[in-house]
Amino acid sequence: MSSEPLQAAPGRLRALLSGGLRATRAAWDWFRELGHGNDSEARSQTLLREWLTPEQLAQYDAYHYFDVTGGDSGNRYRIYYGTGTNIHELDEAGRPKTGWCFVPRDCLAAGDVMLAQKIALEANERVALAIARSFAPRWTAR
Repeated sequence: MSSEPLQAAPGRLRALLSGGLRATRAAWDWFRELGHGNDSEARSQTLLREWLTPEQLAQYDAYHYFDVTGGDSGNRYRIYYGTGTNIHELDEAGRPKTGWCFVPRDCLAAGDVMLAQKIALEANERVALAIARSFAPRWTAR
């Protein structure tokens, strides 16, 4: 009996599991976007979408994030889908410069958190950043 198939098995298994995980995440994202599985999340996404500009909505539909302009500084921020550590301040070239995390006290659905972040940055950026925690963002090419 050759040991070659046994040695190659971990690599094949890893590739199979990795592919399965990607497929599962894609299916869950699709399921969630359709509004299934969580009524409060579906309602929060509907409300968020109503508050986005046409440009932000197109960006959100394509990439699961949207950009906002800070009301005090004019800096550009990118709000990613999520409920924490999901805001990146962008440099002039559009690359993440600083990450910001601020969220409402209560546990809310992602769309509600993102809408609160959008309004805070646009209407009262200084106060929002004064309570926010900064972090080093990971740069991803999107």
